[in-house]
Amino acid sequence: MSRRSASPALPALLILILLCLSSACASLPEASPRPARLILVSLDGTAARYLGAGHTPVLDALAADGARARWMNPSYPSLTFPNHYTLVTGLRPDHHGIVNNTMRDPALGRFTIHDPEAVGNAHWWDGTPLWVGAQRAGLRTAAMFWPGTEAAIDGVRPDTWTPFDPELTPEARVERVLGWLDRPPASRPDFITLYFEHVDTAGHYSGPDSQARIAATERLDAAIGLLVDGLRERGLYEDTNIVVVSDHGMAATSLRRLVFLDDLVDLDDWTVVTQGTVVGLAPRSADAAFPKQDPHLTCWRKQELPARWHYGTHPRVPPVLCQAALGWKALARADLLRMGGRTSAGEHGFDPAEPSMGAIFIAHGPAFARGVVLEPFDNVDVYPLLAALLGVEPAPNDGDAAHLREALR
Repeated sequence: MSRRSASPALPALLILILLCLSSACASLPEASPRPARLILVSLDGTAARYLGAGHTPVLDALAADGARARWMNPSYPSLTFPNHYTLVTGLRPDHHGIVNNTMRDPALGRFTIHDPEAVGNAHWWDGTPLWVGAQRAGLRTAAMFWPGTEAAIDGVRPDTWTPFDPELTPEARVERVLGWLDRPPASRPDFITLYFEHVDTAGHYSGPDSQARIAATERLDAAIGLLVDGLRERGLYEDTNIVVVSDHGMAATSLRRLVFLDDLVDLDDWTVVTQGTVVGLAPRSADAAFPKQDPHLTCWRKQELPARWHYGTHPRVPPVLCQAALGWKALARADLLRMGGRTSAGEHGFDPAEPSMGAIFIAHGPAFARGVVLEPFDNVDVYPLLAALLGVEPAPNDGDAAHLREALR
């Protein structure tokens, strides 16, 4: 798919307001007002089916009083870092360069999400994330974690940011965000990101339908309640747009559903770049035999991947990519032994078209209509909507805000 500068096909009134907010309104004797505050919340690993099941009363209330999607389609691959960066750039992972949670680059070396040095290296991150565009438009930004915020992309980080710290509780994260909103109006952020990984973690360790995952969902729902209550106490709730998303869903996995790479390729002939639900292989010689077929793992040369994934042109995508069937994983036997013979109870990274991978989208605030249920859309469409809400000229992207038009007043 070619990148394009999205035309935010929004209602005429909102377009006029945003045009005024993003430029000087010569006919006004005073400076034009700033756009409504925007808080972008991510509940990592929260599947669309988790909503409305009795465990998310706060989120369900926001959705009922605002807009929600039946589900939101992740971009391929349905992994954490690629999709979080897609949400704030509107670019497919194949275009913004974060093509997996683990990558190799001939100039930069190896990237993993657990390596602070790699995560903080701006050379990995292409595209223009929303906080960069917002700051260039004169807005103030703050990040309570988000992939990409630890790197000075185009020389810019959010005005307020902090390295990822999993020890910081959900409640403490909300309190820190509310503390930023207690600043004097002249230094109060206009755009805030707020990230929670707890549902994803519980889903991996205990499974998507486990009591641990349900408890994590309930805790994060309560944390959103703290945010809503804090905004109300400060008189900011009615003037704040809140958009709650996730990056992907989660599916159950087990030791009984493993494919061993040793049975499909000679591992002496291949470098295993990634394994698990998405396997990336790089041949060590021209004689490396293409992987054998398996009913639970399909392999392609990168240029032959399904077109609907919009994936395979970036140099960081390995020459051969294999996709596990829903609920399955592929590992080398030696790596399973190194993990103590244990594997996760839940995973993502499956085909984004799988219903269990469907992500959430909820939007509430002065820009949004009430009680709207949107048909499923791709997560690249979120960025041009967010840019329009902030009155920021969108950078070239793969999204189309017209798909979210019905959500707006």
